[in-house]
Amino acid sequence: MNRDAFAEYHPLINFIFYIGAFVGGMFFLHPAFVLCAVFFAALHYRIVKGRAAWHFLSVLLPLFIFLTVVNPVFNTYGDRVLFVWHIGSLIPERPYTTEALLYGMALGGMFISVLLWFASYNAEMTEDKFLYLFGRFSPSVSLVLTMVLRLVPNYQRKAGQLSAARKGIGKGTEEGSTSEKVEHGLTVLSALLSWALEGGIATADSMRSRGYGCGRKRTSFSIYRFESRDRLVLCGMAGLLLVLGVCALQGGTQAEYTPGLSIAGPDNFYTIAGVVAYALFLAIPAGINLTEELKWHILRSKI
Repeated sequence: MNRDAFAEYHPLINFIFYIGAFVGGMFFLHPAFVLCAVFFAALHYRIVKGRAAWHFLSVLLPLFIFLTVVNPVFNTYGDRVLFVWHIGSLIPERPYTTEALLYGMALGGMFISVLLWFASYNAEMTEDKFLYLFGRFSPSVSLVLTMVLRLVPNYQRKAGQLSAARKGIGKGTEEGSTSEKVEHGLTVLSALLSWALEGGIATADSMRSRGYGCGRKRTSFSIYRFESRDRLVLCGMAGLLLVLGVCALQGGTQAEYTPGLSIAGPDNFYTIAGVVAYALFLAIPAGINLTEELKWHILRSKI
C-alpha cells in the first residue's frame, strides 16, 4: 500500500499538526529538539512523496553542511576557539569558535526541518482543505489565497507543456544560438501570458455563472466529516502540546549560543519530558501511516 493515511484525516487535524510543527521547528533551537524535527520531517516527507523524496533529501544534506560550516566564518562569538584563520592581508585573523559552529548546526537543522514541513504541507493541505477550513469565516480572502497558491504550480506546468511542444518542432529553449534561445524563451513567455489572461477571463465567467457575488447567502458542500478517530488524534495532540508548553515555560527547551554556550542538559526533567512530548507529537503522522500499513497487511493476509 502506497498512500498517505494522515492526509485522509480531517483538514483541521492536518492544519493543527503543521502549525505545531512549524512553530516548534522555528523556535526550538535545543539540539535534541532540532534533531527530532529534522528526523521526523524527513520521515514524513519520505512517506508523502515516496521514492521521489530521496532526490530532495540528498540536496538538503550539502545545504545543511554549508550552513553549519559557514556560520562561524561570519560570526566570531564564543570563547571556545577551535582554530584561527585568515586570508593574507585581505582578512585579518578571525577565531573559528565552537559556539558559532553549534549555532550554525542548529540554524541549519531548523531551516531544513521547516523546509521539509512546508513541502509536506503543500502536498497534503490542498486548496479544497484550505477553503473548507477558512471559507466560512472569510470566503473572499480564502478564495483569493487559494487561487494565488495555485498560480505558480499551474504556470510551471503550462510552461513545461509549451516548452515541450516547441521542442517537438525544433524550436526549444535549449536549441540554437543564444539569440535564438532568447527568442524561443520570449515566445513561450508570450504564450504563457496569453494563456493566463484567457484563464482569468474563463475563471471569472465560471464564477459568475455559479452565482458568485450575487449577494445571497452562499451554501456549501463538504466531503469532510469530523469522526471519532479525528477526536482521538486531536485530544492526543492537545495533550502533547500542553506538556510541551509547560516544559518550555520551565526552561526545558533553553538553548543559548551567544555570547556563551548554555543548553539545558539531560539532567533537567523538563528537557526530557519536552523532548519525549515533542517527538511523540511529530511522530503522529508516521504512527498513523504505520498503523494503517499494518492493518492493510493483516487484512491482505486473510484473503
